[in-house]
Amino acid sequence: MRRKLMTAAVATALGLSAVAAQAAPGDTTIGGKMYVDLTHIDQNHSDTGDTNASGTGFDAKRFYFTIGHQLDPVWSLHLTTDFNYVRNDGETNLYVKKAYVQGRFSDAAVLRIGSAGTPWIGLAEDYYGFRYVEKVLVDRLGYGSSADWGIHLGGDLGEGKQFNYAVSVINGAGYKHATRGKGMDVAARIGYVPVDGMIIALGAYSGTLGKELENTPAEHTARRGDLMVAYAGDAFRLGAEYFRANDWNAVLSPVGDTSSGWSVWGSIALSETISVFARHDRADLSRDIDPQAQDTYYNAGVQFQVTDGFKLAAVYKHEKREGSVATPLPPHVADLTANDRGVWGEINF
Repeated sequence: MRRKLMTAAVATALGLSAVAAQAAPGDTTIGGKMYVDLTHIDQNHSDTGDTNASGTGFDAKRFYFTIGHQLDPVWSLHLTTDFNYVRNDGETNLYVKKAYVQGRFSDAAVLRIGSAGTPWIGLAEDYYGFRYVEKVLVDRLGYGSSADWGIHLGGDLGEGKQFNYAVSVINGAGYKHATRGKGMDVAARIGYVPVDGMIIALGAYSGTLGKELENTPAEHTARRGDLMVAYAGDAFRLGAEYFRANDWNAVLSPVGDTSSGWSVWGSIALSETISVFARHDRADLSRDIDPQAQDTYYNAGVQFQVTDGFKLAAVYKHEKREGSVATPLPPHVADLTANDRGVWGEINF
């Protein structure tokens, strides 16, 4: 049951947590990461024509600032802030993405209490390798959050760390909403590493996404299953991800629904500083209510490693979102198509 804490858990140790695990008591570490882009977008709706999202501009999508402090050989504190620009009020908002106390008891048992990374999205980002260009499948389509408030536990198991696992008991509404629901959600993952650099991973999620309150009963429980097979090495990356979700967007609706999607990606290093990459996604967004609701996405580009901690990529992106609409009459299938081209960058320190 989703309200019972599972016996085995892991949270993938990312960013400063890996550094802090080796730090001496009293040590403090800081870091940061920024995603930027300078692009031109052509967005068109099949019924109304070009949209106001079309145009050319510079955007700073993310700026993470991270600080970690080692309390003793086991316990440490971690904070990651982020910001986003809200167009309707013209202001940049600063907020907390991750804030947790960590207990690293061994490689097989890492406990995090607070807002920390969820089991699936961070792992997929690691093997994809181009998060600054685009979110991974589940995150891009809104079928999961990369971090949430709760209890996260996990580690690596087996000789040579051939197995890893993760479980999070979380509020379910994502890191931006530290809300209290009637119950808590459970997200879990298990991975098998047959050879160095390769992973076969299974994931699962069950809960009401923080929407079920004392006086707001849930009609359905949102569930998601995940599968990924991927390889990430110095010379190339190759991977495929699949998800299937039940009632993810119908927790409070009397009518249930099913969604599914897949993503394949690959990249090849042409030299120490230049790589080429491509990706293709396809998703059925409403298999029961609106079978016409589909999303098709692909990108392709060239990455340049400018210097340590700084990379740029020239990229072309395409996305087409389709769905049934009732107006204007007669009822028909409409689509929103976007073509995005330009330069994306990541600065990491």
